[in-house]
Amino acid sequence: MNTGSHEPGEVAMAANDAKSDRASDQQEQALGSRAPAFIQSRRILHLSWQVGIFVVGLAVVVAGIIMLPLPGPGWVVIFGGMAIWATEFVWAQLVLRWTKRKVTEAAQRALDPKVRRRNIILTAIGLVIIAAITVFYVWKFGLVMPWKIEDQ
Repeated sequence: MNTGSHEPGEVAMAANDAKSDRASDQQEQALGSRAPAFIQSRRILHLSWQVGIFVVGLAVVVAGIIMLPLPGPGWVVIFGGMAIWATEFVWAQLVLRWTKRKVTEAAQRALDPKVRRRNIILTAIGLVIIAAITVFYVWKFGLVMPWKIEDQ
């Protein structure tokens, strides 16, 4: 388990940083371990801290995966586990940043007036189709529901 940092207090940076990205990097937190300084200063303590963070994050992610087919907020719990891992591991921080960026982009696209208009039109068409099917069913079979079949 590597945080990308070899020295206490040293902060790992992403490999593809460019000079043009410095403004955005200053807004975001630096990559690397967020463990307290006294933990980072002792190698054995820091390693056990990382193992503990990994185990807790893994338990939360597994619980989220179990919740995907079952009732529960599966994706929210999975991202919570990723956030726990991101407190210690650079790879999780990068995945979480990428996910946040993609969610923000999707939200901005959903708020686009053209997309909203299209979604409203498709919803209206769907409701008209459902209403037509309902009217046809009532006209053809009446108000007798199919699960109230009388004994013959």
